[in-house]
Amino acid sequence: MKKHVTIYEIAKKANTSTATVSRVLSNSDYPVSPELRTKIQKVAKELNYIPNMLGRQLKTNNSMTIGVIIPSITNPFYSSIVLGIEEVARKRGYHVLLCNSHRSPKLEESYLNELVQKQVKGLIISSISQNNKLLLQLGKNGLNFVALDQSVDGLTSSQIHFDYKKAGYLATSYLIAKGHRDIAFVSSPLSRPSRQKVYEGFQEALREHEIDMEENWVQISSSEEEHSNENFEFKNGKLLTSKLLEQDKLPTAIFACNDMTAFGVMKELTEKAIKIPDEISVIGFDNIEFGNIVTPSLTTINQPDHEMGRLACNLLLDQLNGEAAESVDMILQPKIIERNSVAVLKN
Repeated sequence: MKKHVTIYEIAKKANTSTATVSRVLSNSDYPVSPELRTKIQKVAKELNYIPNMLGRQLKTNNSMTIGVIIPSITNPFYSSIVLGIEEVARKRGYHVLLCNSHRSPKLEESYLNELVQKQVKGLIISSISQNNKLLLQLGKNGLNFVALDQSVDGLTSSQIHFDYKKAGYLATSYLIAKGHRDIAFVSSPLSRPSRQKVYEGFQEALREHEIDMEENWVQISSSEEEHSNENFEFKNGKLLTSKLLEQDKLPTAIFACNDMTAFGVMKELTEKAIKIPDEISVIGFDNIEFGNIVTPSLTTINQPDHEMGRLACNLLLDQLNGEAAESVDMILQPKIIERNSVAVLKN
C-alpha cells in the first residue's frame, strides 16, 4: 500500500517549517504570506496530500463524526434507519461510522469500545445485548448517545421507542376482525424487549376475544445468528413455517414478528403449494419497501424506520450542540398498512 503523504514531506519540498504547513492546510488565521500559502497549497496538491482527520480530531478534540451500531444491515428496516441518520448528519456537517453487530452482543461491545477510542462525538445504537453495563457506564462517563428501536433499562440518555405491545395487539385484532380465530405466531428469540412486547400484544388480543392460544402454532426460534451471505429472518421464517406445517391442524393466518420473517413465511407456503391468502393469510411487521413489491403484497404494521433515523440523529446533534434537553423519550405509534396478504373469512 502506498504511504500517505505527510506535512513533513510538504514542508521539505516547500522549504518551510511543518508548523507553517499545518497552519496553511488547516486554514488557520495565523499570518502566512500569500506567496508562501500558495506555494504550500500547490505542493500539497502535487503530492496528492490527504488530511489525517483522525489525527486532527485527537489534537483538537473536535470530532465531527458520530457512530451508529445496528444489528444487521441485511434487514431493510435497519438500512432505512441508517439512510435517515445519514441524511440528517450530512446536512448538519457530520460523518457517520456504521457498525453491524451481526446480532452478537460480544461484537456490539467490541464496537462500542472501538468507537469510543476513535473519539466519536456521539452514538446512535439499536442494542441487542441483554447486558448493557458497558453502555450505561459510557453514558455516565459523558458519552452522548440515543437508543432507538430497543429500550435500554436504566438509561439516562435519550431513547426513541415504538409501542410494540400495541402493535402486536393491533395486528392480531386486525386478523380477528377479518374472521380469523386460528392464528399462528412466528418469531426470532424473544430476547429483545421489542419482540417480547409484540408477543404480549398478540396474547392480549387473543384473551380479549376469548380465543385459546394453540401452543403448536407459536413457533419461536431458540437462537439467532447472522451470516454475511444470507438474511437470518428470512431463513428463520421459512424454517418456522416448515415446522408449523407439520401440525395436524393448520392455522388460517400467520403473524410474523417482522417483514423479513413474513417473506420467509410466504416463500415456504408458496413452495408447499399453499395459496396466500386463500388458504393461509400472512401479516408482517415493519412496513419495509419490499412489502409492496412481493406478490401478494404484504399487509403489515407500519414502523416509521426512516423517520426514526432522522429523529434519532437530530436529537443527538441537538444535544451535542446544546440545543436540546439532556434526556428525551419518544414513543412512536403503529398503524395497519392493509394490502393483499390477508383474506376475509366468512363465519
